[in-house]
Amino acid sequence: MKLYALIGHPLKHSFSRDLFTDKFKREGLDCRFQNYDIQPIERILDIIAEHPELCGFNVTIPYKESIVPLLDELDETAKEIGAVNAVKVENGKTKGYNTDIYGFDKLLEHALKGKKIGHALVLGTGGASKAVQYVLKQRNIPYSTVSRSAEKGDYSYDTLTDEVLKKSHLIINTTPLGMMPRIDDFPEIHYQGLSRSHILIDLIYNPRETAFMELGRTWGANVYNGKQMFEEQAKKTWELWQETK
Repeated sequence: MKLYALIGHPLKHSFSRDLFTDKFKREGLDCRFQNYDIQPIERILDIIAEHPELCGFNVTIPYKESIVPLLDELDETAKEIGAVNAVKVENGKTKGYNTDIYGFDKLLEHALKGKKIGHALVLGTGGASKAVQYVLKQRNIPYSTVSRSAEKGDYSYDTLTDEVLKKSHLIINTTPLGMMPRIDDFPEIHYQGLSRSHILIDLIYNPRETAFMELGRTWGANVYNGKQMFEEQAKKTWELWQETK
């Protein structure tokens, strides 16, 4: 029986195991999916050694960047981004990919509905943020990043002005703020500066509507969660896992 997995910490928010387990049952595949809530990231090397039946695994927070030096090989796009969310295992050797870019591009296309964006804000600077930034560059959408510390982003939450917020009609939350179980958390931006011209995308899909989305909707913004991105990246990941050399 082939084994596929998800690694990260924590994992209670994730629907990956349910999604793939349902797929295996529906299609009669001799596969199983296992969650590995691990600390530290180096534990994945033991899991690979202990499970020769492991054919691939997804990577979620907080390991999308720290997994990179532990892999034998990187796809060119993953190498450019510097973050990995999908790993293929063949004969004990690992190759990292980034299918988040595919998933986010599909979600962004749905959210924009052809609308032109003059400037975007990306909240967060971690692994998921890097995939979002890659897609924005590919679509020629200018953007700035916001981080808790000014050293990591173009702005910190303290230095982000209403002027920048008002001109940034696309705002993407790539942080885990608001994710289950801490559903009351949200990025501290000035939501009063939002309007019906704004589009807010939260990469979180559990809960379905985050506090970030709820606050955005209160001030007129159009809001989207990360469910479509999650489903699309899972499809692309499965395709990669099934490819043969």
